[in-house]
Amino acid sequence: MQAVEAGDKQAWLDNFADDAIVEDPVGASILDPEGTGHRGKEAIAAFWDANIGPNEVSFDIRESYAAGDEVANVGTITTRFPGGGVAVVTGVYTYRVGDDGRLVSLRTHWSMDDVRMD
Repeated sequence: MQAVEAGDKQAWLDNFADDAIVEDPVGASILDPEGTGHRGKEAIAAFWDANIGPNEVSFDIRESYAAGDEVANVGTITTRFPGGGVAVVTGVYTYRVGDDGRLVSLRTHWSMDDVRMD
């Protein structure tokens, strides 16, 4: 989250294992029409370039539940677009790490129907 808020693509990518997957959100959406996720560093970097990098993103995590090698965060992500629009997404965000401590899975659970545009 710190890397995203700082706009630091390389620091964000360094958190991921080479074969990690990002599903944001889980299932088919305008961010992932096929609903298969973004697997591997190249695809995850492309996801950053299209969805994170051009914007200002902030997190408000209200609850966090850790178990084993995973954590589920409950909170709100606010994205400010260069043109002045704002999207507010409340959801559950899960992260799983591998033995080396790098992310192998980042999955977000939210629906486009629930996105608030300000």
